[in-house]
Amino acid sequence: MTKNTILLLLLSIVISGGLSYFQYFFKAKSKSNVIVLLAFLRFLVIFSLLVLLINPIVTKNSLEITKTPLAIAVDNSSSITALKSDKKVLELYKELTSNAALREKFDIQSYQFDADLKSSQEFDFKGKQTNLDAVAKNLKSINRNTIFPTVIITDGNQTTGNDYVYRFDPVNKVYPLIVGDTTTFFDLKINQLNVNKYAFHKNKFPVEVFLQYAGDKNITADFSIIQGNSVVAKEKVSFSSSKKTASLNLLLPADKVGLQIFKANISSPAKEKNSYNNIKNFAVEVIDQKSTIAIVSSINHPDIAALKRAVESNAQRKVILVKPNEINLLQDVSVLVLYQPNTAFKPVFDHNKLAGTNTFIITGKNTDFNFLNQQQNNLVFKMSGQTEDYLNEFQSQFNLFAIDNIGFENFPPLQNLFGTVSTNGNVSVLLSSKIRNVSTNAPLLAFAENQNKRTAFLLGENSWKWRLQSHIDNQSFEKYDVFIDKIIQYLATSASKKSLVVTHESFYNSGEAIVINAQYFNKNYEFDEKARLTISVTNTETKQTKNYDLLKGNNSFSVNLDGLSAGKYNFSVKELNTNTSYSGHFEILDFDIEKQFVNPDVVKLKQLALQTNGKAFFENQTDLLINTLLENKEYKSIEKNISTKTPIIDWVWLLVLIALLLTTEWFVRKYNGLL
Repeated sequence: MTKNTILLLLLSIVISGGLSYFQYFFKAKSKSNVIVLLAFLRFLVIFSLLVLLINPIVTKNSLEITKTPLAIAVDNSSSITALKSDKKVLELYKELTSNAALREKFDIQSYQFDADLKSSQEFDFKGKQTNLDAVAKNLKSINRNTIFPTVIITDGNQTTGNDYVYRFDPVNKVYPLIVGDTTTFFDLKINQLNVNKYAFHKNKFPVEVFLQYAGDKNITADFSIIQGNSVVAKEKVSFSSSKKTASLNLLLPADKVGLQIFKANISSPAKEKNSYNNIKNFAVEVIDQKSTIAIVSSINHPDIAALKRAVESNAQRKVILVKPNEINLLQDVSVLVLYQPNTAFKPVFDHNKLAGTNTFIITGKNTDFNFLNQQQNNLVFKMSGQTEDYLNEFQSQFNLFAIDNIGFENFPPLQNLFGTVSTNGNVSVLLSSKIRNVSTNAPLLAFAENQNKRTAFLLGENSWKWRLQSHIDNQSFEKYDVFIDKIIQYLATSASKKSLVVTHESFYNSGEAIVINAQYFNKNYEFDEKARLTISVTNTETKQTKNYDLLKGNNSFSVNLDGLSAGKYNFSVKELNTNTSYSGHFEILDFDIEKQFVNPDVVKLKQLALQTNGKAFFENQTDLLINTLLENKEYKSIEKNISTKTPIIDWVWLLVLIALLLTTEWFVRKYNGLL
């Protein structure tokens, strides 16, 4: 309290005493005990009221001890069960979390991880994927700006995500607690098999196989690829103590159209502890033709190469590069991509008026917009000679086809001539343009449909930077390439309109996401948000049927069918209000990536510990781990003095006290006949 406050409180005592004396003792005939009690009560009431008026600030100091976080992350994937270490993991977890010394020194945080990290104190070891990269990323976010140790109880066998060795913050020590039998067993394994999802009829498609061997003897193994009862490829592979890996490149014939299932197998006369990883099933969709996309341009630009790579990421697409005067090459083309058209493109436009091929027009600084206005009437351009940078804005109400926001707002601007662009007729906008974050209400990526002919417009050059930015954001070109593929798919498809459109794959691997997307359109071909979509999935062998509701997203409905066992399935999507339905089928291939291991990955876990200046421990070294954590003087509790300032007027109990004092005074006076 300040000096002024103390003086005011002393003055309040004097005033309260004076008023009490004046009311009860001044000219009083008697000074009984009752009068003294009443005077004291009046003194307390007046003093309390004056204190409320002065409203002094009361400061309260308290000590708070903040302990260093200790993150204990437990591997909850099924590989722990496959290595018969689930009971041991639970014992180790309980031993760490129940240790009194650790609980006194650290704030223990308990997590489980498989495909993702989440807070938990219970574990079932049923996770289908192991992602240690998610542990690094999430712990860094949870304990931001804090120096803390991490204990990871795991076998170190990661099945998804980036390499975890260098993903943990090197400032924070990591102590892997390695579980599983580290004894080296004889084991042959198909480590990886690479094959395209699609192949073309009467061609051959490549299969790349990486094999791995664990053991000390020289052996010869038989590798084969089987389809049904037929062996389509077979090779002998030799391994030794110095040759632990082998790679094979095979060409298989695509003789039949449709989904073809194959089984890769490696075997030897010796008995193995884990034979599950000797077999890997894979599938290839054999199609009878390849759609051709023509990119017509009179100039060279990086956009063309980026677009070609994005389109050809789908094996069903083939891109040809054509000059505007080479119209003889445009026969049997599914989609025409016209890059920055000018007057030289007149033969192409004239040819396409008869051919009726759907087009994708991309503009830029070299586009002749007056010529473009003459050749189409979906967009009207009034452009100047000045160049402008256009950012984009995703329009979530777009409903021509299912598309997610892949981070468009982070993409670099496109360059185009400055001016106004207005729409004419049936035009749907997926991306609108902005200039320095000011919306122009003009399209940047738009789609038009006129007399059963579809046209897409991308108004700006340098879209190659979009593909590069998508790779930076996602460590892969996949999301951007899928985005381009959906545009090409829309343009390559006939304009016949269906009210129920369902998107799905022909096959899935066990353990990966099984997602089916659907869109339902009303009679005006507008996305119907009130549609009620259900899906019925039937296993063709067991005849067991499961029903699910599809959940609405931004511009589509979707269902996640994770948890289905391997096998063939028929499904039917139905809209309940109109009984519109779509039927299809898919197959789930038997493959459990978590059963591929016979040993923990000791080498990588030791690398992780070394990278973060921590130390790796085995499952029988728990006491040593606990002592290491307790003896590390880097982790100290922080004692904080918390000062809380509270004004007296916030003390509710003081108002209650005043009311009680006044009530008591009234009853005493009433009882003694002084009222």
